[in-house]
Amino acid sequence: MSDAEALDEAPDSVRFWSKVVKGPRPSDCWIWTGAIGDDGYGRYWQRVPGGQRMWRAHRFAVTLVFGGGELSEHETVRHQSCDVPLCVHAALGADSHLILGSVAENNLDRSRAGRHANMHSLRRSGGRRRDQVTASRELRDHLLTHGWDAAFPTLLAGYSIDQEQLF
Repeated sequence: MSDAEALDEAPDSVRFWSKVVKGPRPSDCWIWTGAIGDDGYGRYWQRVPGGQRMWRAHRFAVTLVFGGGELSEHETVRHQSCDVPLCVHAALGADSHLILGSVAENNLDRSRAGRHANMHSLRRSGGRRRDQVTASRELRDHLLTHGWDAAFPTLLAGYSIDQEQLF
């Protein structure tokens, strides 16, 4: 059996964490390197009887680490110390980037981060969603190609390494 076949047969926790690259410091992001949805967030497919179930990677990370199984429809997973859609740093303790919260708290986070906008303008231009998926794919692809190198923190901060410096 090949490594890929063995991984395919492994438990969900092993399959999931095999797609995560942890930063060099305990407080760094843990970046999802698997599939990315059209919203810029990671996607993980869990095998379930009769097929598969799709999870957002950060939500699956929280269920693995915090336990408790399914999250209720009223619970959201909030990025408390970063605003990186691919970050799955769920940990018990102060270093965790992910926390559970309410929809209202998540909306407040979104507003404070400047990610709210007139939905009419976003629908017309593709706006933030298109930019976010592009940034997420660039982040993942750089990490898979070059590892956590000197350029990676710049990408993580939301800037392209190819962007010209203005001043």
